[in-house]
Amino acid sequence: MIQTIIEYAERYTTPESEVLYKLSRETHLTQVYPQMLAGSMQGMMLQMISRMIRPHRILEIGTFTGYSAICLAAGFSDPASGILHTIESNAELEPIIRKYLNEASLADSVMLHIGDAMQVIPALNETWDLVYIDADKPRYVDYYNLVLPQVRAGGFIVADNVLWDGKVLDQPEKWDKETRGIVAFNEQVRQDERVENLLLPLRDGLMIIMKR
Repeated sequence: MIQTIIEYAERYTTPESEVLYKLSRETHLTQVYPQMLAGSMQGMMLQMISRMIRPHRILEIGTFTGYSAICLAAGFSDPASGILHTIESNAELEPIIRKYLNEASLADSVMLHIGDAMQVIPALNETWDLVYIDADKPRYVDYYNLVLPQVRAGGFIVADNVLWDGKVLDQPEKWDKETRGIVAFNEQVRQDERVENLLLPLRDGLMIIMKR
């Protein structure tokens, strides 16, 4: 039943653009873990969030092949001056990322950084309207603590994979380090009086956080 509902929802969701379709196809043909891709329905959700916020500065932690960066960039308040900084630790992904940023006419709007986000972010002298976290799960708390002071009041953080394939519901003795990282992140956000948050059970779970 759940899969049928998902298929119905996808059928009644605006389809992905040609560039995103091509990127998705190449990702599935060339990458070992193509399921890390945001996908069409989650990608549209990110586009909608970005378009509602109308950000000027966006930070993405975890680029993978660039699908979510293209989606997030769709919401710039001013496409001519909006900038998205995206950080990817795997240098081997740089060619495919740049290829599709060029195809999406975003080469001048999306700044790709290859390296460790914990080192890259402090060097970016920005105030963020929107932050998207989708990188190594044991470090979610570290990323959150690092970026929250740089998010403007009323700005948003969106974190992916916060249900972690349902493993967050397992008994603690069954948690691997990724699950422990996600559980710790979810709990910290829940208790943080500086923010309001909503956990959406979309795909693998999206945590939407607004800084007060």
